[in-house]
Amino acid sequence: MKQYQNIKSLILAAFIGFSTAAAAQRVTKDFNSDWTFRAPGEVDGGKTTRVQLPHTWNAQDALSGDIHYLRGTGNYTKTFVAPKEWEGRRVFVRFQGANSVAHVYLNNRLLTEHRGGYSAFAVELTDGLRLGEKNTLHVSVNNGENADVMPLVGDFNFYGGLYRDVELLITDRACITPLYHGSPGVFLTTKSVSDRQAEVGLKVVLTNMADERQDATLRWTVRGEGRTVATGEKALTLSGLLKERTVAGDFIIEKPRLWDGRRDPFLYEVEVELIADGRSIDRVVQPLGLRTVSVDPGKGFFLNGKHLTLQGVCRHQERAQLGSALRPEHHREDVDIMLEMGVNAMRLAHYQQADEMYGLADRHGLLVWAEIPFVGPGGYAGTGFTAGPAFRRNAEEQLKELIYQQYNHPSIFAWGLFNELNKTLGDPLPLVKWLNHVAHSTDSTRLTTAASNQGGDLNYVTDLIAWNRYDGWYGASPASLGKWLDATHAERPDLRIAISEYGAGASVLHQQDSLKQPAANSWWHPENWQTYYHIENWRIIHQRPFVWGSFVWNMFDFGAAHRTEGDRPGINDKGLVTHDRSTRKDAFYFYKANWNTEPMLHIAGKRARNRKHADTELMVFTNTPEVELFCDGRPVDKQRPDSLHICRFPVTLHPGENRLEVRTTKGKSRLSDQCVWVLE
Repeated sequence: MKQYQNIKSLILAAFIGFSTAAAAQRVTKDFNSDWTFRAPGEVDGGKTTRVQLPHTWNAQDALSGDIHYLRGTGNYTKTFVAPKEWEGRRVFVRFQGANSVAHVYLNNRLLTEHRGGYSAFAVELTDGLRLGEKNTLHVSVNNGENADVMPLVGDFNFYGGLYRDVELLITDRACITPLYHGSPGVFLTTKSVSDRQAEVGLKVVLTNMADERQDATLRWTVRGEGRTVATGEKALTLSGLLKERTVAGDFIIEKPRLWDGRRDPFLYEVEVELIADGRSIDRVVQPLGLRTVSVDPGKGFFLNGKHLTLQGVCRHQERAQLGSALRPEHHREDVDIMLEMGVNAMRLAHYQQADEMYGLADRHGLLVWAEIPFVGPGGYAGTGFTAGPAFRRNAEEQLKELIYQQYNHPSIFAWGLFNELNKTLGDPLPLVKWLNHVAHSTDSTRLTTAASNQGGDLNYVTDLIAWNRYDGWYGASPASLGKWLDATHAERPDLRIAISEYGAGASVLHQQDSLKQPAANSWWHPENWQTYYHIENWRIIHQRPFVWGSFVWNMFDFGAAHRTEGDRPGINDKGLVTHDRSTRKDAFYFYKANWNTEPMLHIAGKRARNRKHADTELMVFTNTPEVELFCDGRPVDKQRPDSLHICRFPVTLHPGENRLEVRTTKGKSRLSDQCVWVLE
């Protein structure tokens, strides 16, 4: 008992110290530690485990290949002391993600229900807190099927849990609200931008829970390149018990520096302060990137008036052993791998992803297609929507949450409204039209887009349209992609079209020394076919400037419990990198040679060690001027790479081990790569 009292005193002291140190300012506290978890199926009072967030109960079972992985209601509970120093303050808790329907209780009283597993939401705890005492926060999270909550279906796992960070926010009675669709409450809109100046609009959503009216000042300061570049303020009066008020302002930045993608991902910092009684009582800082985006139906994508070839990939938020419960270092690793390959654009599929990813995209200059989980069945059973008012309300709210929460990220160029919808079980067209209207009325500065896998009027709603194409994997051949693109562009030259997905499965364990297309749904996914597929598809895409962008499906292998193919069940192996991020497949290096100017050299097919054919070819990816081949230490040939940065050396193997090496011959970098092929 004494030990417990000591621990309680330490916790209380920590909260008191944290509170009094910034008595009037906002305090943000990590709230991830010391939760107890009761798994789905465990009765109240049953077995619990101690967990640290982020957490999912599907990190293992959903990745086992069993389609009957655990879906139901999990329960999370956290006990904490609310110090008396919080008297007169407001306390919120913000969940970055709870999949997918969450109920939040404080001291056994229901505070809110949130419907949607991929967007953040905040809830106020103030009125229910017992100051100076222990409080119990309880969250029930259900990842089961729900006909009124997107997504209904999808070629990915529906992980359950509090799988993203949770924060505690402590503010003054008057504050910039975190309750406005889970957003930061500050919105920055570039009204115009040129070499001479940029005009930016500012909107701030305030609330006041004090009984009395309060005179206040809203002040904003814009900083960049180590100096203040703009300031402004507005005097206002906050009425007592004000639920919500939007305050608008604007500012001018002279001779602005643009956010220019990978070329120069420059960010300004905008600090917004709420001031009362001569002191700052709340403060929110947001990024500001000044840029223009346009897309021409014949010439493609333009950033700041300059053409940009979008070298894009798709990314799911999950990985081996962890499921969806990723931490900041995992997001950073994913982006680092993309940057190594030369990626400059991401489609974050098929749902809103962690705040960390959008911040990383801003800082590294990655263009982002952000989308809601309005996912159709594709080639699978089921439907992607229900034609009822509850689903419509949920779709609209999830779209607003995505837009408002990520509004200030310059990396985002388009809002994605759906993926692979069809009309098998009803017509989603009216809902898509409504969502397009909602997107434009919520954010008039960005384009809308969608990912389609068929023809029809669904393709003519959004500003941009893209198709998921798998020519050369699900039947046909890569050449059919070129024919289809040309025919589509000729038929509708006004459409701004892209490729939202293209890819082929590959296991690094499956090797063959001849090129033969496998059956997509088989247990044999040879790596060299994926390599060939990407070479041919990129050749076709890159030759057509009217294709405004393309996005490889997928950057990383990912879990999909219903899949029975490749080297094991439960994995979609179309990634360019393995599920655990440990191995880059050969196709990764093909793109690296074409997309990244840093000198590189890679032999494709190194893992195909055992060979049956003496006469073969050694394929090398490089962005260097010339490569020389050696066999068993003897020089064989020199080649300059072709337009796709490929050297193809004819090789005749002798029985037994053949030690092959390639070296660069020109340029400052002296690179080499080796492999051993054994002729059986």
